[in-house]
Amino acid sequence: MLTNARSTEEVALGIRRRVFEHTIRNNGGYLSQACSAAEQLAWLYNEELNLGAPTLPMIPKPFAGVPSAANPLYHTGAGYNGPAAPEYDRLFIAPAHYALVAYATLVEVGRMAPEGLEMFNRDGSSVEMIGAEHSPGMEVHNGTLGIGLSTGAGLALGRRRRGEPGRTWVFMSDGEVQEGQTWEAVQAAAHHGIDNLMAIMDVNDQQCDGAMASVMEVGDIAAKFRCFGAACVEIDGHDLSAMRDAVAEPHEGRPLIILARTSPHHAMAALGERFPRLHYVRFKSEAERARMNLSIAAELGIAPIDYSH
Repeated sequence: MLTNARSTEEVALGIRRRVFEHTIRNNGGYLSQACSAAEQLAWLYNEELNLGAPTLPMIPKPFAGVPSAANPLYHTGAGYNGPAAPEYDRLFIAPAHYALVAYATLVEVGRMAPEGLEMFNRDGSSVEMIGAEHSPGMEVHNGTLGIGLSTGAGLALGRRRRGEPGRTWVFMSDGEVQEGQTWEAVQAAAHHGIDNLMAIMDVNDQQCDGAMASVMEVGDIAAKFRCFGAACVEIDGHDLSAMRDAVAEPHEGRPLIILARTSPHHAMAALGERFPRLHYVRFKSEAERARMNLSIAAELGIAPIDYSH
């Protein structure tokens, strides 16, 4: 397992700074997801997950083509999380649009070179805008929200039957509770007693079309998960101590779901004026870009980003 001397708080701040810099330089990025999920991904990679050393180059290879018996160069991006050995944990990033934040996390914990983030969304790159199975840190394509937990449940069941001690983790977003497959996965996991399945969900109350409640009211998510057979804990998703406590929740014979309630403009208060249109932040004018640059950089404790070239 990689050792990282930096605190998880420092990793979370680094994630936000990298995503912010990318967004300013490219006049667009998944900035609110860094606001809401930085602590969760920092905690997973820096503390909770038991992962081996990366098996893929620090600078990602170009896209090598689709999987095929005639394509020996094909590989998934799972190698950035280390080998798929029985003793190690596995992680699935269910909302593929969080890829930019996930890549920034890999950089911050020393699993990918900073140059990898510069390859984001470029032609021929494996560092996809919407994470695919060949993208760094990804093992399967979860571009359709709702399938990630099913994927994790299936793998966790197989690992349990093989007697593997490693756990299967899924990082989720709250929009996935609008998908029926999520509830099928929870019910099946509870029925089969898949208690080596763990999930943490970024509950930031927003999605691509606006605020969650304006698209489809989902009610009491925690109560629903419990009714479907999961152990479920609700926490402040920016509170690392709460995450550490939540993972210790007893859940023998049941999957564990941690609902991490967050703000989509945490640590970047200036973004609040854009709420709820925060799914992908593209500045409406150069004046707004410059103003956000000054304001948010100050909040993050860095100099404004020079994007003149």
